[in-house]
Amino acid sequence: MPKVKTSSTINHQPSTINLNEIRKDFPILQREIYGKPLVYFDNGATTQKPKVVLNTIEKFYNSINANIHRGVHKLSAESTEEYEQAREVIREFLNAEKTSEIIFTSGTTASINLVAFSFGEVFVKSGDEVIVTEMEHHSNIVPWQLLCERKGANLKALPFDENGELKVDMLESLITPKTRILSVTHVSNTLGTVNPIKQIIEIAHRHNVPVLIDGAQGVKHGIIDVQDLDADFYAFSGHKIYGPTGIGVLYGKEKWLNQMVPWQGGGDMIATVSFAKTTFNELPFKFEAGTANYIGAAGLATAINYYKSVGIEQATSYETELLNYATKKLLEIDGLRIIGTAKDKASIISFILNDIHPYDTGMILDKMGIAVRTGNHCTQPVIDHFGIDGTVRASLAFYNTFEEVDRLVEGVAKVKEMFG
Repeated sequence: MPKVKTSSTINHQPSTINLNEIRKDFPILQREIYGKPLVYFDNGATTQKPKVVLNTIEKFYNSINANIHRGVHKLSAESTEEYEQAREVIREFLNAEKTSEIIFTSGTTASINLVAFSFGEVFVKSGDEVIVTEMEHHSNIVPWQLLCERKGANLKALPFDENGELKVDMLESLITPKTRILSVTHVSNTLGTVNPIKQIIEIAHRHNVPVLIDGAQGVKHGIIDVQDLDADFYAFSGHKIYGPTGIGVLYGKEKWLNQMVPWQGGGDMIATVSFAKTTFNELPFKFEAGTANYIGAAGLATAINYYKSVGIEQATSYETELLNYATKKLLEIDGLRIIGTAKDKASIISFILNDIHPYDTGMILDKMGIAVRTGNHCTQPVIDHFGIDGTVRASLAFYNTFEEVDRLVEGVAKVKEMFG
């Protein structure tokens, strides 16, 4: 694992992380694409995995693998211990009060769907209201739409301005006695906006409205403290924070989780079953039906420990340096417009270049070994807000370099030259 370092070793390198050593931890960063060193700027979609995570997964399958919470044999006991230890790692990472408030899911989408169904079944009825925002990605819109259709409730959206900042001053007027829950993204995956979630939670709680935070992008851009935020729910995916795919987390306050009904049946979520009646397990198992992704959980715990070893504050600070540098250099290209200019941004830059379609830009950059995202980024309402077809998105991580930013800028300039 990398060690915190106090001296720079290359130009632009920050003083607090050892970038050369960090990059050695990620085997895929050594790849070449079309004969050129890979520049990976699609971290908003998924992050790359350090060797320690890959080793954890391999070791688990090679020496521990057995189903959890079932067998009386040693392998099952060891596997169960690893799984529950992973839950404790995540509890500590989020500063949750109890491990019973940490539910393993398959990802952010599953976590939000869980709440939309299980909370909705108990607390939402015909005529009630659910509030989201205009900048949500589809996974934080569609589950609530399904709930509203099922229950005859109404979905409302808090708008954002031309900078990509939520109009938080309008929130209070959106909340009514019929509002049952508010769901908002921590960080916009398209605009990079870091939303003032603590302020939003405070406003909602003044009206006794619980809040779900979609942390898909927020979880890797700073320290999360769910108790300090007073968040009722916080959802994120393992693969967005250097862990494996197929594992995610839902944090929920016990007072809500205890009242919510199960959303899937089978396996660990039951206490007793007869044809007359089934009773359900205690938290957190009530929401973990079937065989859990226990190896994914162990991999996620390893990823979080790795991230902490890098230094979360140092990594975030470095990403901000990269963001500022990339923003300045890209804006020097005539005809380039950045979509999303909020004052508080994570290391995500969406842009358009003259009338060149984002897909064309992305394809040409790919031939130069540069991986970016193009399209609507599963945020059709955001793209519609700006009246555009989509954007090119460069999302940066702490293993990226200033030299890679320079290659992106040179690549975009080349695209502009090719299209005249």
